Amino acid sequence: MYVSVVLFTADLRLHDHPPLRAALDRARDVVPLFVRDRGVADAGFAVPNRLAFLADCLRDLDAGLRERGGRLVVRSGDVVAEVCRVAAEAGADEVHLAADVSAYAQARERRLRRALAAEGRRLHVHDTVTDAVAPGAVTPAASDHFAVFTPYFRRWSAQGLRGVRAAPRAVRVPEGIVSEGLPSGSAPPGVSPGLAAGGETEGRKRLTAWLRTGVAAYADRHDDLAADATSRLSPHLHFGTLSPVELVQRARRSGGPGAEAFVRQLAWREFHRQVLAARPAAADADYRTRHDRWRSQETAREDIEAWREGRTGYPVVDAAMRQLRHEGWMHNRGRLLTASFLAKTLYVDWRVGARHFLELLVDGDVANNQLNWQWVAGTGTDTRPHRVLNPVTQGRRYDPDGVYVRRWVPELRGIEGRAVHEPWRLPGPERAAAHGYPEPIVALADGLARFRHARGRD
Repeated sequence: MYVSVVLFTADLRLHDHPPLRAALDRARDVVPLFVRDRGVADAGFAVPNRLAFLADCLRDLDAGLRERGGRLVVRSGDVVAEVCRVAAEAGADEVHLAADVSAYAQARERRLRRALAAEGRRLHVHDTVTDAVAPGAVTPAASDHFAVFTPYFRRWSAQGLRGVRAAPRAVRVPEGIVSEGLPSGSAPPGVSPGLAAGGETEGRKRLTAWLRTGVAAYADRHDDLAADATSRLSPHLHFGTLSPVELVQRARRSGGPGAEAFVRQLAWREFHRQVLAARPAAADADYRTRHDRWRSQETAREDIEAWREGRTGYPVVDAAMRQLRHEGWMHNRGRLLTASFLAKTLYVDWRVGARHFLELLVDGDVANNQLNWQWVAGTGTDTRPHRVLNPVTQGRRYDPDGVYVRRWVPELRGIEGRAVHEPWRLPGPERAAAHGYPEPIVALADGLARFRHARGRD
């Protein structure tokens, strides 16, 4: 066999890339292809922060291929039509692709397989490229997926992982395959000013630093909002600039409680992915309905806008929402708090919040984002669906000195210590130090009573 095509999607790396390795083993020449997929743009996932990070990833991938004698071929349009077109131009017999879990990815795979077969070509889909353990590789006896994390994690942890594969030394691309230009280095309008850089080179640098200086303390510090002691590797997992298999294996080799806690969080990502692979409709529909009659967006419009803009009057919620807007990323504890506040304290449909997160998060992954929102809203896999997180209590627990709040809410920098979490309780002269910070948009007791009544638990 002389030519194969490798379609890169959410696997924008050269290290530990099974589709690329298989193509190089089977063919003399390989076309590394990325398609700016019109369907992704039409579905609303091509937002400024992810486009900017993607641009970094594509430039870095192309540079890595050129160091090995190859190059990245970039096309735009319908992904199936473009793959078939490139395969015909190259005279390729095979196309290699990483498996993925979303309904869109599954439909893309089916369409591509049919179109290639009609032209006498084969599609090879590779597991464990975007997951350490493939969705569906472990299942309970009576179901096609696990709906509770702990038994899933036990089975997941017992799975043997494939070996990590080195980046190729050489990639030979056939002559005459036309490529569009790579995206420029200028940020598109609307990009968060504090957005992190993308690309495999940056991801591997972050991973090495994390394993050397961060992971050992992860078990003790991962919920500390001010410490910012998480890995920040989620964007690299989302775009596939890091291999989940390599990440799990290297973390396990580092050992200790911090590494164990970190691997557990990686397993949570794959837990959600195996749920979505089995239940694609859960991206938009309640996994477990509670028969909610959410407040209408018109009725809750002012509350929703206050939440989006970080001016709810609850400092830790507002700090997290402002971090999201500035960085295109949010601390995981902040994600839980802000989601609980919208879905339960304000009783607004979780889909409203999930959509806003996807508009800004650089790591905006359908499985993790939608199913984490459902977990918090109580319509997903959470075994305590009616819990409500109190933002004051949570702020005192996870930002006890108010450092995180003062970092992101400058109006409150004149308020010292724990008082920053309840500025409305300060006496007049001290309250003036809040510089126009708003009063709470809802009393927590009122929000809790409304939620309990809606769920029939009052």
